[in-house]
Amino acid sequence: MYTEEIVQKVNEFLIEEFEVDADKIKPEAVLKETLELDSLDYVDLVVVIESNFGFKVKSEDFAGITTFEDFYNYISQRVEHQLQEK
Repeated sequence: MYTEEIVQKVNEFLIEEFEVDADKIKPEAVLKETLELDSLDYVDLVVVIESNFGFKVKSEDFAGITTFEDFYNYISQRVEHQLQEK
């Protein structure tokens, strides 16, 4: 799966699940502020990631994620790792 595909898929489920305006989703935007995430929202986000991309997410994985670009890169790396294991 290419990065562009991941970005598109991520943006689609963020818009749908978190009802965020597509214009606010930019690589440099702060994920937590843009999505107005609280602790329960993070649980929802983990569930959505796991169901869309098929890998388990650990809470510590979010420690280094600040921007949407960080988020896209994290998912890309995990998807690539998952493909290499197959």
